[in-house]
Amino acid sequence: MIIVVSLSGGKDSTATAILALETGHECRFLFADTGHEHPLTYQYLDYLSTRLKIHIDVVKADFSDHLYRKHATVRRKWVDEDIISSGEAEVIVDQLKPTGIAFLDLCLWKGRFPSAKARFCTEELKHYPLEMALGDIRQSTGRFIESWQGVRSDESRNRSQLPRREQGESAEIYRPILYWSAEDVFRFLRRRKVHPNPLYKLGMSRVGCMPCIYSRKSELREIAMRFPSEVRRVAEWERKVSNVSKRCTSTFFAADVDPLKATKNNHEISCKSHGIHNVMEWAKTTRGGRQYDLIATSEEPGMCSSAYGLCE
Repeated sequence: MIIVVSLSGGKDSTATAILALETGHECRFLFADTGHEHPLTYQYLDYLSTRLKIHIDVVKADFSDHLYRKHATVRRKWVDEDIISSGEAEVIVDQLKPTGIAFLDLCLWKGRFPSAKARFCTEELKHYPLEMALGDIRQSTGRFIESWQGVRSDESRNRSQLPRREQGESAEIYRPILYWSAEDVFRFLRRRKVHPNPLYKLGMSRVGCMPCIYSRKSELREIAMRFPSEVRRVAEWERKVSNVSKRCTSTFFAADVDPLKATKNNHEISCKSHGIHNVMEWAKTTRGGRQYDLIATSEEPGMCSSAYGLCE
Protein backbone atom coordinates (compact mmCIF):
# COMPACT_ATOMS: atom_id res chain seq x y z
CA MET A 1 0.00 0.00 0.00
CA ILE A 2 1.07 3.57 -0.71
CA ILE A 3 -0.30 6.41 1.39
CA VAL A 4 -0.67 9.65 -0.53
CA VAL A 5 -1.08 12.83 1.55
CA SER A 6 -2.31 16.12 0.12
CA LEU A 7 -0.14 18.77 1.78
CA SER A 8 -1.31 22.38 1.83
CA GLY A 9 1.15 23.82 4.32
CA GLY A 10 -1.59 24.12 6.92
CA LYS A 11 -1.69 22.59 10.38
CA ASP A 12 -4.16 19.80 9.55
CA SER A 13 -2.38 18.41 6.51
CA THR A 14 0.95 18.67 8.36
CA ALA A 15 -0.39 16.56 11.24
CA THR A 16 -1.82 14.11 8.71
CA ALA A 17 1.56 13.81 6.99
CA ILE A 18 3.27 13.00 10.30
CA LEU A 19 0.66 10.35 11.12
CA ALA A 20 1.16 8.79 7.70
CA LEU A 21 4.93 8.61 8.17
CA GLU A 22 4.46 6.94 11.55
CA THR A 23 2.58 4.02 9.97
CA GLY A 24 5.77 2.75 8.34
CA HIS A 25 4.09 2.47 4.93
CA GLU A 26 5.52 4.06 1.81
CA CYS A 27 4.23 7.63 1.60
CA ARG A 28 3.94 10.17 -1.18
CA PHE A 29 3.22 13.85 -0.61
CA LEU A 30 1.45 16.17 -3.05
CA PHE A 31 1.10 19.93 -2.99
CA ALA A 32 -1.46 21.52 -5.33
CA ASP A 33 0.14 24.84 -6.24
CA THR A 34 -2.53 27.44 -7.02
CA GLY A 35 -0.04 30.29 -7.35
CA HIS A 36 -2.16 32.19 -4.83
CA GLU A 37 -0.40 31.10 -1.64
CA HIS A 38 1.63 33.42 0.57
CA PRO A 39 5.45 33.20 0.17
CA LEU A 40 5.67 32.03 3.80
CA THR A 41 3.67 28.93 2.88
CA TYR A 42 6.13 28.00 0.14
CA GLN A 43 8.96 28.50 2.63
CA TYR A 44 7.12 26.36 5.17
CA LEU A 45 6.80 23.51 2.69
CA ASP A 46 10.58 23.63 2.25
CA TYR A 47 10.88 23.47 6.04
CA LEU A 48 8.59 20.42 6.17
CA SER A 49 10.56 18.70 3.44
CA THR A 50 13.73 19.09 5.51
CA ARG A 51 12.22 18.53 8.94
CA LEU A 52 10.26 15.40 7.98
CA LYS A 53 12.85 14.19 5.45
CA ILE A 54 10.27 13.90 2.70
CA HIS A 55 9.96 14.85 -0.95
CA ILE A 56 6.90 16.92 -1.85
CA ASP A 57 5.68 16.62 -5.43
CA VAL A 58 4.07 19.75 -6.82
CA VAL A 59 1.00 19.46 -9.04
CA LYS A 60 -0.53 22.41 -10.85
CA ALA A 61 -3.62 22.87 -13.00
CA ASP A 62 -3.04 24.02 -16.57
CA PHE A 63 -5.69 26.11 -18.30
CA SER A 64 -3.75 26.88 -21.49
CA ASP A 65 -6.16 24.96 -23.74
CA HIS A 66 -9.18 26.57 -22.09
CA LEU A 67 -7.75 30.04 -22.68
CA TYR A 68 -6.95 29.41 -26.32
CA ARG A 69 -10.39 27.86 -26.93
CA LYS A 70 -11.96 30.98 -25.46
CA HIS A 71 -10.47 32.99 -28.32
CA ALA A 72 -13.17 31.64 -30.65
CA THR A 73 -15.91 32.48 -28.15
CA VAL A 74 -14.75 36.08 -27.89
CA ARG A 75 -14.24 36.53 -31.63
CA ARG A 76 -17.52 34.96 -32.66
CA LYS A 77 -20.12 34.77 -29.91
CA TRP A 78 -19.33 38.04 -28.13
CA VAL A 79 -19.10 39.90 -31.43
CA ASP A 80 -22.27 38.26 -32.82
CA GLU A 81 -24.14 39.18 -29.63
CA ASP A 82 -22.97 42.77 -30.16
CA ILE A 83 -21.26 42.80 -26.77
CA ILE A 84 -17.99 44.00 -28.27
CA SER A 85 -16.64 45.03 -31.66
CA SER A 86 -14.22 42.96 -33.73
CA GLY A 87 -11.41 45.33 -32.79
CA GLU A 88 -12.21 45.02 -29.09
CA ALA A 89 -12.30 41.24 -29.48
CA GLU A 90 -8.73 41.21 -30.74
CA VAL A 91 -7.61 43.31 -27.78
CA ILE A 92 -9.20 40.80 -25.38
CA VAL A 93 -7.84 37.77 -27.22
CA ASP A 94 -4.35 39.24 -27.02
CA GLN A 95 -4.67 39.18 -23.22
CA LEU A 96 -6.09 35.65 -23.03
CA LYS A 97 -2.72 33.96 -22.76
CA PRO A 98 -1.42 31.59 -20.06
CA THR A 99 0.54 33.28 -17.30
CA GLY A 100 1.68 30.07 -15.59
CA ILE A 101 -0.19 31.13 -12.43
CA ALA A 102 -2.97 28.58 -12.06
CA PHE A 103 -5.36 30.76 -10.04
CA LEU A 104 -4.99 33.74 -12.37
CA ASP A 105 -5.30 31.62 -15.52
CA LEU A 106 -8.47 30.03 -14.15
CA CYS A 107 -9.99 33.46 -13.55
CA LEU A 108 -8.93 34.72 -16.97
CA TRP A 109 -10.65 31.72 -18.53
CA LYS A 110 -13.81 32.16 -16.46
CA GLY A 111 -13.76 35.95 -16.80
CA ARG A 112 -14.40 36.27 -13.08
CA PHE A 113 -13.15 35.33 -9.63
CA PRO A 114 -14.66 32.49 -7.57
CA SER A 115 -17.34 33.32 -5.03
CA ALA A 116 -19.45 31.66 -2.36
CA LYS A 117 -22.08 30.87 -5.01
CA ALA A 118 -19.55 29.78 -7.64
CA ARG A 119 -16.69 28.20 -5.74
CA PHE A 120 -14.99 26.62 -8.73
CA CYS A 121 -11.49 27.23 -7.36
CA THR A 122 -11.25 24.14 -5.12
CA GLU A 123 -12.42 21.73 -7.80
CA GLU A 124 -10.33 23.19 -10.60
CA LEU A 125 -7.15 24.04 -8.71
CA LYS A 126 -6.94 21.21 -6.17
CA HIS A 127 -9.40 18.36 -6.65
CA TYR A 128 -8.83 17.66 -10.35
CA PRO A 129 -5.01 17.92 -10.45
CA LEU A 130 -4.70 15.84 -7.24
CA GLU A 131 -7.04 13.17 -8.64
CA MET A 132 -4.95 13.02 -11.81
CA ALA A 133 -1.79 12.63 -9.75
CA LEU A 134 -3.36 9.83 -7.69
CA GLY A 135 -4.37 8.05 -10.88
CA ASP A 136 -0.85 8.38 -12.25
CA ILE A 137 0.65 6.91 -9.08
CA ARG A 138 -1.75 3.98 -9.12
CA GLN A 139 -1.13 3.32 -12.82
CA SER A 140 2.66 3.58 -12.58
CA THR A 141 2.99 1.42 -9.47
CA GLY A 142 0.08 -0.98 -9.80
CA ARG A 143 -0.34 -0.84 -6.04
CA PHE A 144 -3.23 -0.07 -3.71
CA ILE A 145 -3.44 3.67 -3.00
CA GLU A 146 -4.89 5.22 0.13
CA SER A 147 -5.46 8.98 -0.03
CA TRP A 148 -5.14 10.66 3.37
CA GLN A 149 -6.92 13.98 3.77
CA GLY A 150 -6.31 16.39 6.64
CA VAL A 151 -9.84 17.64 7.17
CA ARG A 152 -11.73 18.05 10.46
CA SER A 153 -15.46 17.77 11.08
CA ASP A 154 -15.71 21.00 13.10
CA GLU A 155 -14.48 23.15 10.20
CA SER A 156 -17.82 23.32 8.38
CA ARG A 157 -21.23 21.74 8.09
CA ASN A 158 -20.22 19.89 4.93
CA ARG A 159 -17.14 18.43 6.58
CA SER A 160 -19.13 17.39 9.64
CA GLN A 161 -21.05 15.02 7.38
CA LEU A 162 -17.99 13.36 5.86
CA PRO A 163 -17.21 9.73 6.74
CA ARG A 164 -13.83 8.79 8.08
CA ARG A 165 -13.38 6.35 5.19
CA GLU A 166 -14.92 6.21 1.74
CA GLN A 167 -14.09 5.12 -1.78
CA GLY A 168 -12.92 8.00 -3.93
CA GLU A 169 -12.53 8.34 -7.69
CA SER A 170 -8.91 7.17 -7.81
CA ALA A 171 -8.22 5.77 -4.33
CA GLU A 172 -9.72 4.92 -1.00
CA ILE A 173 -9.98 8.05 1.13
CA TYR A 174 -9.03 8.15 4.81
CA ARG A 175 -9.42 11.15 7.10
CA PRO A 176 -7.38 10.33 10.23
CA ILE A 177 -7.97 13.61 12.11
CA LEU A 178 -11.63 14.05 11.21
CA TYR A 179 -12.70 14.22 14.86
CA TRP A 180 -9.73 16.22 16.17
CA SER A 181 -10.06 19.81 17.33
CA ALA A 182 -7.69 22.59 16.28
CA GLU A 183 -6.18 22.40 19.77
CA ASP A 184 -5.58 18.67 19.29
CA VAL A 185 -3.69 19.40 16.09
CA PHE A 186 -1.42 22.08 17.56
CA ARG A 187 -0.79 19.90 20.62
CA PHE A 188 0.21 17.02 18.35
CA LEU A 189 2.62 19.23 16.39
CA ARG A 190 4.24 20.44 19.61
CA ARG A 191 4.73 16.88 20.80
CA ARG A 192 6.35 15.97 17.49
CA LYS A 193 8.48 19.14 17.66
CA VAL A 194 7.22 20.41 14.30
CA HIS A 195 6.57 24.14 13.99
CA PRO A 196 3.23 25.19 12.47
CA ASN A 197 3.07 27.53 9.51
CA PRO A 198 4.14 31.00 10.78
CA LEU A 199 1.01 32.54 9.25
CA TYR A 200 -0.95 31.19 12.22
CA LYS A 201 0.87 33.68 14.43
CA LEU A 202 0.09 36.50 12.02
CA GLY A 203 -3.68 36.49 12.39
CA MET A 204 -4.57 33.77 9.90
CA SER A 205 -7.10 31.14 11.00
CA ARG A 206 -6.52 29.11 7.84
CA VAL A 207 -3.61 28.63 5.47
CA GLY A 208 -4.13 28.50 1.73
CA CYS A 209 -5.15 31.19 -0.70
CA MET A 210 -3.93 34.67 0.28
CA PRO A 211 -6.52 35.95 0.70
CA CYS A 212 -9.32 33.38 0.56
CA ILE A 213 -12.77 34.47 -0.59
CA TYR A 214 -13.99 33.23 2.81
CA SER A 215 -11.52 35.26 4.86
CA ARG A 216 -13.02 36.84 7.94
CA LYS A 217 -12.94 40.60 8.42
CA SER A 218 -10.29 40.26 11.14
CA GLU A 219 -8.08 38.25 8.78
CA LEU A 220 -8.48 40.80 6.01
CA ARG A 221 -7.41 43.54 8.42
CA GLU A 222 -4.27 41.57 9.30
CA ILE A 223 -3.52 41.00 5.62
CA ALA A 224 -4.01 44.69 4.85
CA MET A 225 -1.57 45.71 7.59
CA ARG A 226 1.01 42.92 7.27
CA PHE A 227 1.01 41.98 3.59
CA PRO A 228 0.30 45.02 1.38
CA SER A 229 2.23 43.40 -1.48
CA GLU A 230 -0.34 40.56 -1.57
CA VAL A 231 -3.12 43.14 -1.78
CA ARG A 232 -1.38 44.90 -4.66
CA ARG A 233 -0.94 41.57 -6.44
CA VAL A 234 -4.64 40.78 -6.25
CA ALA A 235 -5.51 44.33 -7.34
CA GLU A 236 -3.39 43.76 -10.46
CA TRP A 237 -5.21 40.47 -11.04
CA GLU A 238 -8.52 42.32 -10.78
CA ARG A 239 -7.36 44.63 -13.55
CA LYS A 240 -6.29 41.75 -15.79
CA VAL A 241 -9.44 39.70 -15.27
CA SER A 242 -11.64 42.77 -15.76
CA ASN A 243 -9.96 43.39 -19.11
CA VAL A 244 -11.22 40.02 -20.40
CA SER A 245 -14.57 39.98 -18.60
CA LYS A 246 -17.79 40.16 -20.57
CA ARG A 247 -19.08 42.95 -18.32
CA CYS A 248 -15.67 44.69 -18.26
CA THR A 249 -15.18 44.44 -14.52
CA SER A 250 -14.43 41.68 -12.05
CA THR A 251 -13.63 42.13 -8.37
CA PHE A 252 -11.99 39.58 -6.12
CA PHE A 253 -14.64 39.90 -3.43
CA ALA A 254 -18.39 40.11 -3.96
CA ALA A 255 -19.95 43.55 -4.10
CA ASP A 256 -21.81 43.01 -0.81
CA VAL A 257 -18.78 42.50 1.46
CA ASP A 258 -18.84 46.13 2.54
CA PRO A 259 -22.47 46.64 3.65
CA LEU A 260 -22.27 50.37 3.00
CA LYS A 261 -21.47 49.74 -0.68
CA ALA A 262 -23.50 46.56 -1.22
CA THR A 263 -25.21 46.42 -4.60
CA LYS A 264 -26.50 43.90 -7.12
CA ASN A 265 -26.45 46.36 -9.98
CA ASN A 266 -23.53 45.38 -12.21
CA HIS A 267 -23.38 48.91 -13.62
CA GLU A 268 -22.51 50.22 -10.15
CA ILE A 269 -19.65 47.75 -9.59
CA SER A 270 -16.07 48.47 -10.57
CA CYS A 271 -12.59 47.70 -9.30
CA LYS A 272 -12.34 51.31 -8.22
CA SER A 273 -15.50 51.21 -6.09
CA HIS A 274 -15.57 47.55 -4.98
CA GLY A 275 -12.04 46.25 -5.60
CA ILE A 276 -9.77 44.66 -3.03
CA HIS A 277 -8.25 47.98 -1.91
CA ASN A 278 -11.73 49.15 -0.89
CA VAL A 279 -12.48 45.89 0.91
CA MET A 280 -9.21 46.14 2.82
CA GLU A 281 -10.07 49.67 3.94
CA TRP A 282 -13.47 48.42 5.12
CA ALA A 283 -11.70 45.61 7.05
CA LYS A 284 -9.97 48.26 9.16
CA THR A 285 -13.28 49.71 10.32
CA THR A 286 -15.78 49.01 13.06
CA ARG A 287 -19.42 50.01 13.68
CA GLY A 288 -20.58 48.58 10.36
CA GLY A 289 -17.80 50.28 8.42
CA ARG A 290 -18.56 53.76 9.69
CA GLN A 291 -15.28 54.47 11.50
CA TYR A 292 -11.77 53.06 11.71
CA ASP A 293 -10.92 50.65 14.49
CA LEU A 294 -8.18 52.76 16.05
CA ILE A 295 -7.03 50.04 18.45
CA ALA A 296 -6.64 47.38 15.77
CA THR A 297 -4.99 49.68 13.22
CA SER A 298 -2.51 50.98 15.80
CA GLU A 299 -1.00 47.55 16.41
CA GLU A 300 2.53 46.93 15.15
CA PRO A 301 2.51 44.71 12.03
CA GLY A 302 5.25 42.53 13.51
CA MET A 303 3.28 41.64 16.63
CA CYS A 304 1.99 38.09 17.10
CA SER A 305 -1.76 37.88 16.59
CA SER A 306 -2.88 34.26 16.71
CA ALA A 307 -6.49 33.11 16.59
CA TYR A 308 -5.34 29.91 18.34
CA GLY A 309 -3.43 31.37 21.28
CA LEU A 310 -0.02 30.52 19.81
CA CYS A 311 1.59 33.75 21.00
CA GLU A 312 1.90 32.68 24.62
